[in-house]
Amino acid sequence: MSLPPDAPRTRMERARARLSTHVGHGLPISIGLILVISIVAGVLAFVFLNSAPPTTLTMASGPAGSAFRITAEEYRKILARQGVTLKIVASQGSRDNLAQLANAAAKVDVGFVVGGETVGGDLSRLVSLGSVSYQPLMIFYRGRTKTLLSEFKGHRLDVGLEGSGASALSQRLFEANGIKPGDGTQIGHAASETSIKALLDGRIDALFAMSDSTPTAMMRQLLRDPDIHLFNFVQAEGYAHRFTFLNRLVLPRGAIDFGEDIPADDVVLIAPTVELIARDSLHPALSDLLLEAAREVHGRAGLYKKSGEFPAPIEHDFAISADASRYYASGRGFFYRMFPFWIASLIERLLAIVVPMTIILIPGIKIAPAVFRWRTESRIYRWYAVLQRIDRDSNEGPTDPAGFDALLHRLAHMEAAVMKLAVPPAYGDLLYDLRGHIAVVRKSLRARRPAA
Repeated sequence: MSLPPDAPRTRMERARARLSTHVGHGLPISIGLILVISIVAGVLAFVFLNSAPPTTLTMASGPAGSAFRITAEEYRKILARQGVTLKIVASQGSRDNLAQLANAAAKVDVGFVVGGETVGGDLSRLVSLGSVSYQPLMIFYRGRTKTLLSEFKGHRLDVGLEGSGASALSQRLFEANGIKPGDGTQIGHAASETSIKALLDGRIDALFAMSDSTPTAMMRQLLRDPDIHLFNFVQAEGYAHRFTFLNRLVLPRGAIDFGEDIPADDVVLIAPTVELIARDSLHPALSDLLLEAAREVHGRAGLYKKSGEFPAPIEHDFAISADASRYYASGRGFFYRMFPFWIASLIERLLAIVVPMTIILIPGIKIAPAVFRWRTESRIYRWYAVLQRIDRDSNEGPTDPAGFDALLHRLAHMEAAVMKLAVPPAYGDLLYDLRGHIAVVRKSLRARRPAA
């Protein structure tokens, strides 16, 4: 026999009526409230973690052929293995990278910045993921051998484009050595190809270069030219003490070419470290991926570094981010070590919902019966206060039949309200005790009521 169209609704109403008969309304309401709170907590946690990590990242690098651009290309290949696309934005070098990061309108997430860089704008939203390499300053010059940087006063110098790391560091070194425009020194800012050709042709006397903006192949060309000298920083230790972001490095004899003995002697250089600077909105999972890529690219031994020396949590002008500090302390997150990037991201987001719900649900389910018992008992016990007040008024107040009749009327009104109470069978003894006590007070009132 087919059921009437409203059969499901009828069954639901009957089930709800049976549930109310057995446990009342308090327990379902308590459990429902706990469920709602758990769901809200899960949703808030989900939103707090910014949902899925982005699969696209934008990096500011450097000019074509520069060390920064070559390194960025290596990062791109490593991140692609994890399903993350790295977009590389060309720049004039370190200072230009920092300017783009500081500019909220620029679509840049991370970039290479040489230590000691400063630009205008708000830098409070930028954090460091750590230092990844050294960036030596190389001064190529013509003419007689020079020992001190101050000997370049009055010469024709080129320090690279305005946004390059070489330009920024050179300016600070000039100030420390009393070199400034107007004292006969000519300071130019040409592109690397132009300035190198000018040095080879004798149109300038010295070139200040860093690999963030100068192609490595061109710097090797200058090192091989017998008419060009590489400046030896005999005061490197002093510079490192004056400018705390600088380090003393040594380019060993023959390190460029053993056969041609280039350089012919050890050359002392000064070098800031290169930091990986990011906006503080960078997703923690992408921070880990970048540091994993940095470890693969920069962790190998090199001309100026030992194996495993970089990346390192070395702070200069920017604080190490909390995510980077966690990475240096404990490595990559467990799920990102065990699973591909997208699966680990999915697990992390699911846990962001499940964990808060579990934290609330487990103790909530445990305390729900206690809350329900308290609510049920309080509905009964609150009438005892009314009953005690009537009993007290009978002892302190009336002496005539009308006064006792008024108390009996109040008692009858109270009893009518108590009779309407619906409680689960488990609490029936409390309800019947209350009704028995009402009967005791009524009997006492009637016994003490004077005759009319």
